[in-house]
Amino acid sequence: MLCYQPGLIIAALWLAFALSWIAAMLWSDRAAQRLGLGREILYRIVLIAGGVVLAIPAHGDNGPLRLWHVGLRGAWICIALMVVGFLFAWWARIHLGRLWSGSIAAKADHRVVDAGPYGIVRHPIYTGILLSILATMAAKGTIPAVVGALLIILGLWMKARLEEGFLREQLGADAYDAYRRRVPMLMPFGPKSS
Repeated sequence: MLCYQPGLIIAALWLAFALSWIAAMLWSDRAAQRLGLGREILYRIVLIAGGVVLAIPAHGDNGPLRLWHVGLRGAWICIALMVVGFLFAWWARIHLGRLWSGSIAAKADHRVVDAGPYGIVRHPIYTGILLSILATMAAKGTIPAVVGALLIILGLWMKARLEEGFLREQLGADAYDAYRRRVPMLMPFGPKSS
């Protein structure tokens, strides 16, 4: 018998996304140039801390850490938003193809990708993940969920800023700056060159 508890479905969706993302790491070219762990360690710590805090279970409807309760219908809306976020991230991952990397890196024949989801935002994988994070936070409605989501938002923003500087250096300031002027960073219709 299947369990239709929103909390279990949220956890299962995150697990399925994580496992599929890890499996897809095999479908990537070798990096020609990397930023390096020393420069990436801070955003990684922030992301891990945020993930751990966000994963704290939300017990009970009126616990001391509960800020709001979305109800069953609200939980299902949050689940739908999570799925949209995961699908958007996967669309971007597939569109990027073998140029994708889990760390900040440039591949041989790397270029500015500005079509598909990359014509909507410069970091559509992060945008999709952020939508899923915010939907998870909203479904939980707890202080740890809010803190975890804020840490993840900060960590992804830190990574995006580092990545942009690195890609600007690797791909050429003219090409990357032109892309930055045309396409917003993380939010569709947001500021272009943040």
